[in-house]
Amino acid sequence: MAKRKLKKNNTCHSYSVASVQPKSQKEMAQTEKSATFALAAVALVVAVCVAPLAAEISSSDIHHHKHLSLKMDEAQLTVNNELSYEVQVSWMSQRCYQCLYQQLGVVPAGLEPGQPSSVNFVVSTQHEITLQINSTPIELELCKIPFHFGEHGNYSLWVKTLNASFGVNCSVVTDKDPVNSYIPILVAFLIYALLALVFAIGKKVWGLDAVRGLVLRLGSSMETERLINSELGPTRVVPPVTDNVLPPPLTSSKRLRSLDTFRGISLVIMVFVNYGGGRYWFFRHESWNGLTVADLVFPWFVFIMGTSIALSINALLRAGATRCSLLRKAVWRSLQLFIIGVLVINPNYCQGALAWENLRIPGVLQRLAWSYLVVACLDLLVARGQLDVLTVDAWWSPAIDFLLYWPAWLCVILLEVLWLFLTFQLPVPDCPAGYLGPGGIGDMGLYVNCTGGAAGFIDRLLLGEKHMYQNPSSRVIYATRIPYDPEGVLGSINSILMAFLGLQAGKIILHYRERPKSIMSRFLIWGLLLGVVSAFLTKCSTDQGFIPVNKNLWSLSYVTTLACFAFVLLMLIYYIVDVNKWWSGAPFYYPGMNSILVYVGHEVFEDYFPFHWQMSNSQSHAEHLIQNLVATSCWVIISYLLYKKKIFWKI
Repeated sequence: MAKRKLKKNNTCHSYSVASVQPKSQKEMAQTEKSATFALAAVALVVAVCVAPLAAEISSSDIHHHKHLSLKMDEAQLTVNNELSYEVQVSWMSQRCYQCLYQQLGVVPAGLEPGQPSSVNFVVSTQHEITLQINSTPIELELCKIPFHFGEHGNYSLWVKTLNASFGVNCSVVTDKDPVNSYIPILVAFLIYALLALVFAIGKKVWGLDAVRGLVLRLGSSMETERLINSELGPTRVVPPVTDNVLPPPLTSSKRLRSLDTFRGISLVIMVFVNYGGGRYWFFRHESWNGLTVADLVFPWFVFIMGTSIALSINALLRAGATRCSLLRKAVWRSLQLFIIGVLVINPNYCQGALAWENLRIPGVLQRLAWSYLVVACLDLLVARGQLDVLTVDAWWSPAIDFLLYWPAWLCVILLEVLWLFLTFQLPVPDCPAGYLGPGGIGDMGLYVNCTGGAAGFIDRLLLGEKHMYQNPSSRVIYATRIPYDPEGVLGSINSILMAFLGLQAGKIILHYRERPKSIMSRFLIWGLLLGVVSAFLTKCSTDQGFIPVNKNLWSLSYVTTLACFAFVLLMLIYYIVDVNKWWSGAPFYYPGMNSILVYVGHEVFEDYFPFHWQMSNSQSHAEHLIQNLVATSCWVIISYLLYKKKIFWKI
């Protein structure tokens, strides 16, 4: 729910009841590349220059009734009790589905009429919460107040008696307006938008004949003067100036820039959110059901990997490679990815020997390795090197990109049947069949140790708790107690589906490569079909569908929803970059060309300067946002420099 506007101080929100109630619950020219590098460097300088101002905005002085040290995403709440008996204050996040209330504290009875007792509490400001006031020792609900507190705001909750009746009035008063923690995002957006505008204007100016002619004349005069002043000048044969300045004849390239741009967009966002995303909740993974920005990028990366598999295997088969040799390469690449993934997620640089008993096995690169291996094998089973000899006159030819590969589709469908069976039919000790909840305080606390249901049970059975992720996102809101790995075994089946849907996008490109309109229309059709499936599975709700959208589980609806978004986004990027050539894909194109290096590098050097430094105020969204944007921009610059040097890490 959107945050309530607080127009002025002492705004009162009153909630009362009549009586006591029982308790309820995306190829540019050389100059364009140079401009990209320069603009990226300017972005770093500007970001660092605005740091002091942004930090000052986020660290404004806050007045409290009694000073409490507030951290990020916190506010102070003073509860004033005028009743003749003590009350208990509990709270529950509105993002917590069917959760138990958690105790905030107890407020003593009022000293005397007109002199309430007061207790200060710290409350979360990330999401709207519901405050519940109960009487003690008999727990009767007096009032319930939904409210979205603002960061570093100062609030008072008054609990009063309604005149001579037995009713209780509860009202929230804003004593001090909160700070606007979203201003740094607006400033950062305006800076990058300004850079993009400057880049676009510079490109247009450079395209003018008068400007290019002036640059050519200046370059010609400087070269002539240099040769005259050189000792070798009189005997040196100087070629025409145009031979040095004009670019070589263009050669046709079959590589689609839109694919690398799509991959680059996913990677850049992934790096940004992994670095912290300014510590904003929507740049972090959702605690359980639902989506945030952080939940979008990994499936998109898996999707575009599948698209690349279709194109690369087709090209290698056309070049004469055998299927056995390609299978060996796929196995070797997957093994390398898996090993690198284990090394990356188990850093132990300065802490002595690594303990094998605590080695985490699942991870992002490990899941990429598994998905790559299975989808590559499926494609090798059905892929054809020569597609131009296929008939286009048959009644089924409009669906040739789908029907021609039915054996692979059959395998994927069988895998999904296996996922459904294990998810909904596998007996899990002390948990209901088909449980998809978070456990903890969710579902009224009935299934505390059932986090993830069958998915969590299979990981604990096959891997062991010590080899799983120890701090799952479900702990943030649902207060879960047991380890849970979002890159676990059961979810890997659906990551194969995501990569295979990306493979289908690659097949569409291969079969209709000379007909962009057909490619885009099929992308839209696939997006629509997957969207309909998602709407059915989720009942267009966050928590009440048959299979909710859930990143931790990599649920079927999560894959269909993100694949729907991926088809539509790829269509838009393909239209803008490869069809109309309105955009080169820069700067995302460069990290998309070196994705493995950028991903591994950002993980390994996460705690090293210039990607990380000591902040003057670690509780400032502005400082975290600046640091994370600088770190992400650094990797974009590094990928651009590597692209210029033609250095690419491929495995």
